[in-house]
Amino acid sequence: MEDNFVDSVIDGLWPSRRESVFVLLDAARDQRIFEMLQRSRLDYRCLFIGKLAPELARVAPYLVHLGSLSKETRQIIAEGWGNAWGVFVRAEVLLQELWRHFRGMLQVQDERGRQMLFRFYDPRVLRLYLPTCTPKELKRVFGPVDRFFLEDNSGQLLELENRDGVMDESRFTVPKTEAEPQPFPQVDSKSRKQ
Repeated sequence: MEDNFVDSVIDGLWPSRRESVFVLLDAARDQRIFEMLQRSRLDYRCLFIGKLAPELARVAPYLVHLGSLSKETRQIIAEGWGNAWGVFVRAEVLLQELWRHFRGMLQVQDERGRQMLFRFYDPRVLRLYLPTCTPKELKRVFGPVDRFFLEDNSGQLLELENRDGVMDESRFTVPKTEAEPQPFPQVDSKSRKQ
């Protein structure tokens, strides 16, 4: 991926370079994710708790605190963009508090009461789910999160914000890359109040 693309995404995530940015990574998307985390000095936590079997640890979701200048941040953007590696999060809280918030979202119940894993850390899922939320649901999903950032269907940077129960979307134009985003349908609403 081109450096100017990576720089454009970093500029969107850290406009003043002082924001606190995290990423929810889905290690099931690519074996390089888990390997990179193991080698890095990044502060991260698995969203699954307890002692995990190595096979599960390699495909689990992780919350990672990023730095705007870290080589791992550049690697995540360069290799993961267009491949649904995860969702970026801007939140002015500690990793532990954000981890607790996201842990509470991992399981949901279907209409029959069965427990299911909610893969909100997949950008293809989150960009479809959030526009359908009621104001109460938006408050629950966002919690301490100021904004979610993720790739849209065209590979652009999509910013999602809860503005008092209204889901607000903004897109940042980033230079085109040769990587083709993975197809997944998208809801085209700008903002929705329910």
